[in-house]
Amino acid sequence: MSTSSKRQTVLTQIADAEKAAGRPLGATTLVAVSKLQAWADIAPVWEAGQRIYGENRVQEAMTRWSDRRDEIELRLIGPLQSNKAKEAVAFFDVIETLDREKLIGALAEEIQKQGKAPRLYVQVNTGEEPQKAGVFPGAADAFIALARRSFEIEGLMCIPPADEPPGPHFALLAKIAARNGLDRLSMGMSGDFETAVRFGATSVRVGSALFGARS
Repeated sequence: MSTSSKRQTVLTQIADAEKAAGRPLGATTLVAVSKLQAWADIAPVWEAGQRIYGENRVQEAMTRWSDRRDEIELRLIGPLQSNKAKEAVAFFDVIETLDREKLIGALAEEIQKQGKAPRLYVQVNTGEEPQKAGVFPGAADAFIALARRSFEIEGLMCIPPADEPPGPHFALLAKIAARNGLDRLSMGMSGDFETAVRFGATSVRVGSALFGARS
């Protein structure tokens, strides 16, 4: 199956999941995870009209997208080092991985300096995995409140543990969002995005289902 056909398949699966959940058609945004992909693999998705992309690393994103920057929405979906805050604020439309106080300070400083603010999501480590970034659920409310002293928070993001059913993690993220007055949920990847849509995802981050496994 061609990459453009895979994109249409994913969009159909998203629409079917929205319908099954009684959600409006188009309630969920497809974010194509372009990290580590060669342009030859991205090009068919681009040609098919995909204009929202997710990247893990600031420098890699700048190398890949600088020539097309005005044509896309670009989301940082990988961990952000505080010393990359300047570049991230300048280059990305959305940063989905806010997860520590030091990063709040670094981003707030750059937003003030640059006079522009990306849309910001707090990453919640729903599985409390020590090797994974994100605020633990029990600390999420306080962290969201702290971040809101410096800037607006648009939503929450999570990556469930690979060896557990994702549904309870998506439900937990939605519950944290609801009690904090947030309605944007970035959750769901290639293996579980349909489940995420049923639990209220407003964006899903899909890589291998679009591009195939990376070599």
